[in-house]
Amino acid sequence: MDLNNFVFVFGEHRGKKIIWISFEYSLKLKQEFKSRFPSAKWSQTNKSWYLPDLPVLRKELNLSQKEVGSNEYHKICDLNLDALKKYKNQLDLKAYSPNTKKIYIQEFIQLLVILKKVNVDTLTPDRLKDYFLYCLKTNSLKEQSMNTKINAVKFYFEKVLHRSEMFFDIPRPKRPSTLPKMLSKSEVKKLFSVIDNKKHLLILQLCYGMGLRVSEIVNLKIEHIDSESMRVLIASAKGKKDRYTNLPHSILKLLREYYCEYKPKVWLFEGQYGGVYSIRSVQAIFKNAMKKAKINKTIGIHGLRHSYATHLIEAGADIRFLKELLGHQSIKTTQIYTHVTDSTLSKIKSPLDDL
Repeated sequence: MDLNNFVFVFGEHRGKKIIWISFEYSLKLKQEFKSRFPSAKWSQTNKSWYLPDLPVLRKELNLSQKEVGSNEYHKICDLNLDALKKYKNQLDLKAYSPNTKKIYIQEFIQLLVILKKVNVDTLTPDRLKDYFLYCLKTNSLKEQSMNTKINAVKFYFEKVLHRSEMFFDIPRPKRPSTLPKMLSKSEVKKLFSVIDNKKHLLILQLCYGMGLRVSEIVNLKIEHIDSESMRVLIASAKGKKDRYTNLPHSILKLLREYYCEYKPKVWLFEGQYGGVYSIRSVQAIFKNAMKKAKINKTIGIHGLRHSYATHLIEAGADIRFLKELLGHQSIKTTQIYTHVTDSTLSKIKSPLDDL
């Protein structure tokens, strides 16, 4: 499909952001377009085809990406717009991940909007404390969200303005010491048994079978999988580190069936409009499967990674090798699974049983 034959215009239709597509009518162009984007819809009123305005589609159509937080720009005072520009540039120079940049920019914009006509550069540690306290009371934020907010604002003062002393006296919420949530082997088996769709089943089986984060499963490329050596490259994972993990032998049959049926081109799991499969879609697959399997646990898809680690520890896997397979930076992170699987503690008998 030659994009030069098409004209793309951003707009709205029935209250939703969309991309209008127009082209000089010919049966060939229409067939090319419908073949590439089978989900495209026709507007009888506007006499034009359209697609939803999504980042993946903008990328596929070589269109400019929508800037993070651009809907809020009009609420920011002119004197703080330069601060936002410097903030974004520094994030780019530091090569932060797209997700981190998105979160940090959103948090910084929220601060600039609340400041109104106050110059962000004039804020003192006491004013920042008041701001964080306001956010905590107004939005009832949990510890992780509060720490993310502090880190985002901290980035501006320390990395853009180089004021490292600004955050000496700003307290951090204490993170709760929680154990990872997981599924038993029988629950994992039950979860897989209720999934009929090959693509959905393969996604969840690889998440569990290789202990992958959800971001890692959607970023798998066909070239990353080596069925001869039974190894999979997990490229640019958390911390921008590459690692190898083992491909389960039991997955090969399903993997080959899936490949023949879906014929992915670059990414192992492609989205509806091409490109990377969305993380939200993967989370929805897991949530729907849990509901269908009637497993009543408050747990997200990351629980499959926890289950993988826990079941390996229970099977006698060396924690040092598990650290490498999971891509942990510190062995302390991996050691949390020993608390979940401590067989010695489980053998201690309650005095209630002897009454």
